[in-house]
Amino acid sequence: MATRWRVAVVGGGITGLAAALRLRDRAPEGTEITVYEQSGVIGGKLRTGELAGGPVEFGAESFLMRDPAGGESAAVTLVRRLGLADRIVHPTVGQAALAVDGGLRPIPGGTLVGVPGDLAKVTAVARPTPVADHDGGRPLLGPDEDVAVGALVRARFGDEVVDRLVDPMLGGVYAGRADDLSLATTMPALARAARTEHTLLGAVRAAQAATPRAPGEPVFGTLSGGLGTLVDAAATAGGATVRRNAAVRELAPVGSGWRLTVGPTRDPEHVEVDAVVLAVPARPAARLLAETAAEVAARIGELDYASVALVTLALPEPALPALSGFLVPGTEGLLIKASTFFTTKWGHLRRSDGLALVRASVGRYRDEAQLQRPDQDLAATVHRELSGVLDTPLPAPVDGHVQRWGGALPQYTPGHLDRVAAARAALRATRPTLALAGAGYDGVGIPVCVRSGETAAEEIITALEGSGR
Repeated sequence: MATRWRVAVVGGGITGLAAALRLRDRAPEGTEITVYEQSGVIGGKLRTGELAGGPVEFGAESFLMRDPAGGESAAVTLVRRLGLADRIVHPTVGQAALAVDGGLRPIPGGTLVGVPGDLAKVTAVARPTPVADHDGGRPLLGPDEDVAVGALVRARFGDEVVDRLVDPMLGGVYAGRADDLSLATTMPALARAARTEHTLLGAVRAAQAATPRAPGEPVFGTLSGGLGTLVDAAATAGGATVRRNAAVRELAPVGSGWRLTVGPTRDPEHVEVDAVVLAVPARPAARLLAETAAEVAARIGELDYASVALVTLALPEPALPALSGFLVPGTEGLLIKASTFFTTKWGHLRRSDGLALVRASVGRYRDEAQLQRPDQDLAATVHRELSGVLDTPLPAPVDGHVQRWGGALPQYTPGHLDRVAAARAALRATRPTLALAGAGYDGVGIPVCVRSGETAAEEIITALEGSGR
């Protein structure tokens, strides 16, 4: 008779919670699942708080409704699985702007993360150099080639397209720079098209055609009541034992399973399990694997992260434009890199008292020194810069909140996907009962993290079934 499985999920973010839920749904009845979270709060970068008497997101604010193939995203599928589909809401204002040359200009349509598919549409923001995008008689990229986004776009469309369009778009998502970030990881559809198309314009159009979207179909969604409801529902439905303030400090193989060392050095707890889903950032994962899988640890340990701070202000009846928010190119010299007008963008957050919730993101990769400022200083700088961009003095905030996310956003350099694939292949060959999951490997965004956790859970189930346990 097979023994009851014991599975540890290290990391209580949405990736780990999705893994635990998938294990509960697919593993044999009676499987013991324990989630270890080193902090006192589960959900990772999904954190709903309260400001000025109303709910507000202090982390991720929304999820994509569709996956790259055009189907329902993993986040939406999870929401449905948890019985929360009736809570999905969409932005009521979708138009955003770019802060360039001291003013706001609408973000041009027809771009792919800022890379234009129609050069004429972006001239109000940037001046492309189309003569450089010539047909050289071969695809832009080789079959397995990966390049930095900035290198490709600068060579084909010029510096202004990168600096004024692509860089702020990528910066809003990754807090990174186009000249550092991997095309294959951050824009996989464009990378695929670039392996067959001979011009960048052709590649953008091919990528757009491969993922059509019906006119008016919402791109983003969130949940009324906040994304914290998704966290709570996932944790409840997964039925795992969730241990908060439980740092896993060591991970060692024991027979065909694993021994976890949990808790403080002076009073450690040792736990033995059959399998582990490692759903923590790459560097902590590398430290845990340094003794057991040195090659894997070396590969994933190369990944660097950017830190950011999210400053949210509650402003009494400010004069805000009819925009969802704006992005700021690094060339503008502002601390703010993006801003969202929550109570304009999301109709369900609008308040009868006229109070507006405005959030700004600060912190760019390799510029983390700016984040050393005290909360009060960050909030004052954000208020001043918002007033300048909007060209109107904003009223003094009646409430505010600064949420710091240290080491929050992975910086995927060219070759990232190959490094991750090699690391996972090495684990499958030598330690198949351990699976890596999370944004550090598969990309940012709630749907990607959910899918990553679910895939890791499936791999664990396959490995344990194969071992006859």
